Amino acid sequence: MTSFSATEIPPTLTRIWPSIRCEAEVSSAAEPSLASFYYGAILNHSSFQDAITYTLANLLAGPDLSVMLVREVCQQALADNPLIETQMLRDINAWYERDAACDQYMIPLLHFKGYHALQSYRISHWLWQQGRQSLALFFQNRISERFSVDIHPAAVIGSGIMIDHATGVVIGETSIVHDDVSMLHSITLGGSGCEVGKRHPTIGRGVLMGAGCKILGPVDIGSRVKVAAGSVVIADVPAQVTVAGVPAKIVADSRNARPAESMDHRLPG
Repeated sequence: MTSFSATEIPPTLTRIWPSIRCEAEVSSAAEPSLASFYYGAILNHSSFQDAITYTLANLLAGPDLSVMLVREVCQQALADNPLIETQMLRDINAWYERDAACDQYMIPLLHFKGYHALQSYRISHWLWQQGRQSLALFFQNRISERFSVDIHPAAVIGSGIMIDHATGVVIGETSIVHDDVSMLHSITLGGSGCEVGKRHPTIGRGVLMGAGCKILGPVDIGSRVKVAAGSVVIADVPAQVTVAGVPAKIVADSRNARPAESMDHRLPG
């Protein structure tokens, strides 16, 4: 699912946390009314791990689970599996490189619920892998309530993922999403039927999924595919093509395209 080691952060990502701190310092000085916000979320923390666990804990805590307990779970996850921090940083980098509305590394960390939902899922997925299914499902429900994003904790999601806007995203239990994928709001990676076993899609590396598209059943979507907004995919899709329609059909060859990076949703005219 990832090309990176689980034990070290790639050098290309080590700049992100220092950049976030610099951005917060500048923004705090420029907007003093938000100084306490920037200090609480970023400047009071010595590491990215401290900042992300603080942020997620404050977003996910509620009457049944305190901020302290949620943060402790998040800290346990990152300490047990260092790959999670790399995934979180790669996701920030994906937003920075692909989203025209994101011109600072700190913006996803502070403001984008798609980022928050995805990183919260990473904690619930770790819980699921640890055999703590009850708490993982509790997190899933809280993520759905808080962010309007429903990701089953058993789903397998790579890194370098961007979920833009995010409202209404549903990712089912046996879904697999490979690295460097971009998706818009209201997309569904759903099942078809109530059979057991693999019943949700597998999304290849570098795929772009447009707003409102539905990919249903245990279908395979090849790498660098563009799925047009509003499409319904119910069959396998080969790599490097564009599909559109209900049901979706191939409408173009995208052999030389990198749709998840370009975020170009236009269809050939």
